[in-house]
Amino acid sequence: MTARFVKSRPDAPPDFFPVEAAGLRWLAVPDGVPVAEPLDVSPTQLTTRMLDAVPPTDALAEDFGRRLAVTHDAGARHYGVPPDGWDGDGYIGAIALPHAREPVMSWGEFYANLRLRPYLRAADIRLDVFERLCSRLEAGVYDDASDAPSRIHGDLWSGNVLWTADGVHLIDPAAHGGHRETDLAMLGLFGLPRLERVLRAYDEVHPLADGWRHRIELHQLHPLLVHAVLFGGPYLAQATALAKKF
Repeated sequence: MTARFVKSRPDAPPDFFPVEAAGLRWLAVPDGVPVAEPLDVSPTQLTTRMLDAVPPTDALAEDFGRRLAVTHDAGARHYGVPPDGWDGDGYIGAIALPHAREPVMSWGEFYANLRLRPYLRAADIRLDVFERLCSRLEAGVYDDASDAPSRIHGDLWSGNVLWTADGVHLIDPAAHGGHRETDLAMLGLFGLPRLERVLRAYDEVHPLADGWRHRIELHQLHPLLVHAVLFGGPYLAQATALAKKF
């Protein structure tokens, strides 16, 4: 019998676990990063296959990097699109994550209006530096016409990367159509073991665009604003400092 892991939250919104399960299924692409397979879902709990953690190794890190590029390359219909089979918004951690039901014109428009401004409003942040950045994003300053929307995890901090003997598995997604650099930025934000091995292996499968390391901090703004909504102070200061660079 398959060993099971059950996540439960009696006060969860009705769509909290169903959208997570939809995201896991959407991310499970051939030769991509394996996911914690959803076995059963209800409004108050999600059951997945049990995974046993092992220490990170160079070999696991390189395999993860190559597979993550394949997952991203599976693509998405447009920026902000929810996982297949899902029509509503999602969640990042415990707070709402807006999805785009209709295609947006560009990644910059999507990022400004669905990833920065909603959390600036939620945290009651009114700083010119963020509005100037959002205007630059909408104007296409950071868009890359050569790259299409990717199939991203959306909350890929180190705690959602589970190292197992069978390779890295992904858990707890906020999956949507986004920019591949967003997942890479999240991996670096709170420190993934052997990150440089992961990035080099990723770049072998899908070479990253010029300037991607500089843009990492741009992509880190969204999770920092999420943390500012949840926890305030230090995260807002960090986000403000990053925004001034762009």
